[in-house]
Amino acid sequence: MTAPSPQHGRLRRILALVRKESWQVVRDPSSVAVGIVMPMVLLILFGYGLSFDLKNLPVALVMEESSAEASAAVSGFELSDYFQTHPVKTMAEAERLLADKTVSGIVRIPPQFARDVQNGTAEIQVVVNGSDANTARIALGYAQGAVGTWLAREAAQGMVLNSGASIDLQTRLWFNEANDSTYFLVPGLIVLVMTLIGALLTALVMAREWERGTFEALFVTPARPGEILLGKTVPYFILGMVGLALSVIGSQVLFGVPLRGSLWILVTVSMLYLLVALGIGLLISSLTKNQFIASQITLIVTFLPAMMLSGFMFDIRSMPLVIQGITYIFPARYFVSVLQTLFLAGDIWAVILPNAVVLAVMATILMTASLFATRKKLG
Repeated sequence: MTAPSPQHGRLRRILALVRKESWQVVRDPSSVAVGIVMPMVLLILFGYGLSFDLKNLPVALVMEESSAEASAAVSGFELSDYFQTHPVKTMAEAERLLADKTVSGIVRIPPQFARDVQNGTAEIQVVVNGSDANTARIALGYAQGAVGTWLAREAAQGMVLNSGASIDLQTRLWFNEANDSTYFLVPGLIVLVMTLIGALLTALVMAREWERGTFEALFVTPARPGEILLGKTVPYFILGMVGLALSVIGSQVLFGVPLRGSLWILVTVSMLYLLVALGIGLLISSLTKNQFIASQITLIVTFLPAMMLSGFMFDIRSMPLVIQGITYIFPARYFVSVLQTLFLAGDIWAVILPNAVVLAVMATILMTASLFATRKKLG
């Protein structure tokens, strides 16, 4: 009779550990609450209850006429503290910048603007990215203010427009035509759900295992450290994907938030972020071996940044430059950007690919560090 191969024995050990840990997850009410109940609670609370305001918006400036009137009109945007203008030559270029989130809006001065001003039929077109309903609403209000500032300055200088002349500000929202803040909030909730399950729950459970000594008991078995970590994390990975599924279904059924990008890309990027969160939870629990300390550190380095510094609740571009730089070290920033793009804009690879690569690199580093930390504790 042929002896079992080492690979077969390794697989049997991993499956046994997965079954054991899965049974513990099912028996633990806190794990079930965080993985299944919490996503729906967060979805309902944030989806129905939150709204906030932002400022400092980059806009692409398209001047299809170079008259004095056109220059004076755009000066209201250029001199405003609420806009950062980026001159471009064509609407096609401006639309590309809007799609990949380089700018939040477009200001267009059409041809023959000076003649239309004198005839009282002039238009200024403003296109705003509506994926963030609050930013879009504020941008439209600031655009009205910028045009009003120009008209007031013209009147103060005695350059009164032709009698009966008016400026018609044509506005349009992209990606969120209804200007609904739920469209912006609900995708960000997935980040919180994955962070809770992947980082916080994993750190707490693993730290509890260290405190009780059950981790050390596993080390006397034939299972290797890598197999132990794999067996411990697979159930929480599955739980995180269940939370993802509930959040996506809830966003469609409860709020009608569109998913304009690929579902498979959404799942793939979510898996990468979940691996990052699991790696953080494993690393913290291995280094601290204490539930209280692990929970506090995990909240500080994962959950709070996911709330405050990821672009979920506050526009990163409105933050001080130092804080903007700090946000790059938090994985939630990259996940939020991808989710908002997939849900509301579609498969914009200029946004998705760089952020997914960063998450993949982070996942590799953190998982490797977690394995090294566990081996170091054994030594």
